[in-house]
Amino acid sequence: QMIKLLLCSLLVSLVSTAPETRKVFQVATRRSPSLRATLIKEGRLEQFVAQQKVQRAEQIGAQSYVGPQVLTDYYDDFYLGDIFLGTPPQPFTVVMDTGSSNLWVIDVECDTLYCRGTKGSGYTKQRFNTTASSTYTSTTDKFKIRYGSGDCDGTIGYDAISMAGLKYNQQGLGLASSIASVFGDQPIDGILGLGWPALAVNDVMPPMQNVLNQLDKPIFTVFMSRHRYLPTPLTSVPGGVITFGGYDNVNCNEQIDYVPLTSKTYWQFKLDNFAIGSYKGNTNYQVISDTGTSWIGVPHEIFNAIVSQTRAQYSNLDLYIVDCNGNYPNMVFKINGRDYHIPAYEYVMDLGITPAGNCALGIFLMQGGGLGPQLILGDVFIRQFCNVHDIGQGRIGFALSINSGSSSSVFALLVAAIIARLFQ
Repeated sequence: QMIKLLLCSLLVSLVSTAPETRKVFQVATRRSPSLRATLIKEGRLEQFVAQQKVQRAEQIGAQSYVGPQVLTDYYDDFYLGDIFLGTPPQPFTVVMDTGSSNLWVIDVECDTLYCRGTKGSGYTKQRFNTTASSTYTSTTDKFKIRYGSGDCDGTIGYDAISMAGLKYNQQGLGLASSIASVFGDQPIDGILGLGWPALAVNDVMPPMQNVLNQLDKPIFTVFMSRHRYLPTPLTSVPGGVITFGGYDNVNCNEQIDYVPLTSKTYWQFKLDNFAIGSYKGNTNYQVISDTGTSWIGVPHEIFNAIVSQTRAQYSNLDLYIVDCNGNYPNMVFKINGRDYHIPAYEYVMDLGITPAGNCALGIFLMQGGGLGPQLILGDVFIRQFCNVHDIGQGRIGFALSINSGSSSSVFALLVAAIIARLFQ
């Protein structure tokens, strides 16, 4: 009997001290309403575009900025996820953004219109009350992130973060005391960057790096669901799934083609060439995959080719307009020897433009070049191809999305959402 008791005691001891099993976690995302579509409906897009042009000009004329430049285009819809910060946990809705590397939310002390949320956004922002968290650690460190549409700045702090079962006790985060106007019009409380540490402002370790030891594999897979028509009313809809620690076998084809990264800052790699209709470019480009950018950003040559091949017409809304029911060629991106086709139903966007029947091309013109990224493959590309971000091997893979609008995919999103709530 004594031997049995000793064995049981030893077994309990072994179980209690055994390392925690690494797991796969899923975060169900929501697709926010299109900012452009909202502004068009309210008759405010032309004014908004003019304001953004003034802000860009002021940035160029201002004192030189030292730090990362976030290339993400935040002018359209987002794919949003829920996180919790502090003790007790406070909920936040954030952009899941592979185009940046910092986590920031709005400080409760920021009481500007943009920090509260503009009337047009239809959303009251959640701001982080650090005094209500027993685990918050303050610092005197300042942060500043420059976006194409304005700056975001504040102070750095540390607190507990949880997301769909993933937890980390001392995550560095930015507490924004000032945010760019574009964020005031969006239904978000902040941004969670999924880029590499080298891109992070103030050398703050990104959340993804801090939870790697909890994951079955050092990877995460992004699946974005497809919605070909504007939701009525303009509200958030199920958006997809991010699978941390594994591959999404439900929503993504089993064949994954990888390309090595050329820079571990953004998720950056080489594009062999681009084709659309009769146009084919032979220049190698540096390109990034970016979940935070809704459309596809391209340099002048490719931009002009797309406009020519689709016969698009410029609008004073700063959009290129085509017939929604027109017949347009695929965009073809050659990556690591393989062609990736983006059909017209992905890049011809119904934004509710008047008169009815007019749609916008889901592209925008990239500025600059040099050694940095020359193209951004945003959600227009990612909806067609799941993105597998392999941190361990420094590469990114692409797999065809399976039936983005099917009932099985919608069911998978609902299951993922329920699981995420259960594990908070």
